Amino acid sequence: MNARLPRRVVLAGAAAWPLAVARANAVDFPTWLKGLRGEALQKGISSRTFDAALQGVSPQPKILELDRRQPEVVQSLEQYLATRLTPTKIDNGRRRLADQGELLERVRKRFGVPPSVVVALWGMESDYGRFMGDFSVVASLATLAYDGRRSAYFRDELIEALRILERGRLSRDALRGSWAGAMGQCQFMPSTFLSYAVDFDGDGRRDIWNNRADVLGSIANYLARLGWRGNESWGREVAVPGNLDTRVAGLESRRPLAEWMRMGVRSVGAPLTGREAAEASLLLPDGLGGRALLVFDNFRATMRWNKSVKFAASVGMIADGIDRG
Repeated sequence: MNARLPRRVVLAGAAAWPLAVARANAVDFPTWLKGLRGEALQKGISSRTFDAALQGVSPQPKILELDRRQPEVVQSLEQYLATRLTPTKIDNGRRRLADQGELLERVRKRFGVPPSVVVALWGMESDYGRFMGDFSVVASLATLAYDGRRSAYFRDELIEALRILERGRLSRDALRGSWAGAMGQCQFMPSTFLSYAVDFDGDGRRDIWNNRADVLGSIANYLARLGWRGNESWGREVAVPGNLDTRVAGLESRRPLAEWMRMGVRSVGAPLTGREAAEASLLLPDGLGGRALLVFDNFRATMRWNKSVKFAASVGMIADGIDRG
């Protein structure tokens, strides 16, 4: 796609910008943008690309509203699963697994990630390509980079988005995604796209918006690079005794399965047998009265994708549900 001068982006005006955000910044947005321009040029972004990309952009309060109420933060695990681990999500995943079986098998052979896990991540990130977001990636990242909460991270991602534009394969209008700047059916941040998206069908482009092969191949490549180990389990739901010392729980605590079993931990579903030498961690996201999870290293790999226990648990449980079909 040829780059062209984008139309003006109309966003909420600076006057509507929350006072708390204004106080978090020592400079106003135009001054901040000038400093960003200097940094971008030092990092290889041309003035032409920068000026075209940021033309007309101003902070967008709606982005901050969404940032402050992310479900991974405000919901319990039970609430989170209620809207994600659904029969519809799993049934749709099974259909995608059947429809894309040949492609997913080629993906598995190349990257070593089971098809059900690839499909589960696809379903979690964009509901199998149905919801990719329609926010301007540049405007979203500029808003979050100007905000004080995680400004350094989003500033770096904004530079990477400009790098994508600099290479000329996408225009600013085409660079659209979630409110947080995540793009395509696999919801990659710009740096993730540049580092891990693959041209799986060999057509010369990495298209995570419209090309099914590139989407599924990119998901598997990224997860494999994050440490996913073949067909090993992510973990499973377990039952724990009511008198369990909760100090033994947490990702930092690793114990052999046999030790967990001696402590009274029991599987919900398939029995905990055959892997007694493997080390696992016990997680109690909602406390002792809520769901309990016994997780392995593949769970940690999924958390490197999204640093949320709730997200990683949902991916694993959806994949298990797809496999049971």
